[in-house]
Amino acid sequence: YETARVYADEVGGDGEHRHVLMFLCSLNDPGLTIFPTHRLLDGLADDTAKQQAIREALMRDFDVEQVSRDELEPPSPSNGDRPVQLGYMDSFHKQPYRLTLKDQSIADAALQGKPAPYRRLDTAVLEAIVLKGALGMSEDDISHLRGLGYSKSFDDAREAVESGRYDAGFFMRATPVEQVSEVADAGESMPPKSTYFYPKIPTGLVFNVLE
Repeated sequence: YETARVYADEVGGDGEHRHVLMFLCSLNDPGLTIFPTHRLLDGLADDTAKQQAIREALMRDFDVEQVSRDELEPPSPSNGDRPVQLGYMDSFHKQPYRLTLKDQSIADAALQGKPAPYRRLDTAVLEAIVLKGALGMSEDDISHLRGLGYSKSFDDAREAVESGRYDAGFFMRATPVEQVSEVADAGESMPPKSTYFYPKIPTGLVFNVLE
């Protein structure tokens, strides 16, 4: 939708470019769910300063628990009223960890100016504390995937770290549909790659001459 609006503004004036196809689904549909999208990091192998920055941020802001490799992906929450929780593993030690935010006030401080529902998002807290905070990534770095990758598959993400294709991975929980609704009601957009709705409607390309 945002891309369609930008394109319409670039073309300007009235016309077919001002219309876009949409699909509407009830948020209460029992079959609707959101799958997690895991975050993968590279560019750390030769940068000990960044490795140290991540380590310090995690030890400072999270309770860190060793888990098995099959427990890297934390269990999905039943609602949004729960501590932020992530899985973490790097390719240097290959030790899986469960990370639980020590206190919500940490997220509130890192995301000042954002509404309360947004400050409870796992993806938003990870972006603020680790990607932007510890690693110093900009919005442009994140949007252009500089030092960052994504995977919708837990097995693929875990293999990417264990094999060294990526230097580290954060393994995400599924976001409850209710939490997305709360963020939208607060007038905020979700962070990138945090609304992998399922089931997917069929998609394709249709070319239309607009000139």
